Amino acid sequence: MQNGNTVDPRAWTAASIDGPSAWYYPLPAVCWTAYEGARNEAKQAPVTAIRLPDIVRAECAAALGPVRAALESGRGFAIIAAPTGERLTAHDAQLLYWIVGQGLGRPFAQNVEGTLLYDVHDLGRDLSQGARFSVTNYESSFHTDNSFGADILDYVGLLCLQTAKTGGRSQVVSGFAILNELRARHPEVLATLRQPFHVDRRGGIRAGETPTVQFPVLQTNGDELLVRYLRYWIEAGHEKAGQPLRVVQGNALDTLDAILNRRDLRAEFVLKPGDMYFINNRWILHNRTAFEDYSELERRRHLVRLWLQVRRA
Repeated sequence: MQNGNTVDPRAWTAASIDGPSAWYYPLPAVCWTAYEGARNEAKQAPVTAIRLPDIVRAECAAALGPVRAALESGRGFAIIAAPTGERLTAHDAQLLYWIVGQGLGRPFAQNVEGTLLYDVHDLGRDLSQGARFSVTNYESSFHTDNSFGADILDYVGLLCLQTAKTGGRSQVVSGFAILNELRARHPEVLATLRQPFHVDRRGGIRAGETPTVQFPVLQTNGDELLVRYLRYWIEAGHEKAGQPLRVVQGNALDTLDAILNRRDLRAEFVLKPGDMYFINNRWILHNRTAFEDYSELERRRHLVRLWLQVRRA
């Protein structure tokens, strides 16, 4: 996608994206101060009960301006590096992450139980039995989170507490680069992806709701893009709805997956314990490769997910 005569920086490829060192941002001092001020309260209450006063949240938001700029008008993802020289407990790391998250947006529930901080680790669950990828060690495939949700999920956060023994690399692709590819080479596929598909709600069903919801994979509005995609949920959704994917739909998804898996379009990295990774979920598709874990429970891969909506006037 282009803005006038300039290439949209959101439509990056592996060749045009800035270097990996630029993906990392220091933790703003004001966020650390807010964390220190909340530690005593967090000893008496759950982390998610800690709400920053408006003035403190505004200070954190201002200090996180470069991160927000990267998320909204830059590459669409950013990593806030673990604090140098600090050894935080898992509880304290989550509190700091929760503070940073409030500076970037408004946390909202990730399931019908209302979970705000969601543990991402392998519980040995089976996708065919209704599990989410987040509690398995499978490769997740390129996707956006909450593709079945009525609310638009702006940012996904992932706090790394423990890494896997092997694997579990983070990979990202720009939806704007994908859109450019489809417009240039596969306009008929783009037309199909703009039409509604059934998406499995994957256990996120409230009273009175159907087990599937219908959304297009790609929606554009001027220079804005909204991607809702996880292929497995689409296939399961069409099966539940009793409407098998039509040939043209299956071919469109095959083409999309082939583009998403091109090495020349993606960036990848490995998170370190303490790193806080944020994604613009509206147009960045992300993947986690399969992994092998340690046998000791205390060493197993463990990330904590946070969903955020942007505060709008």
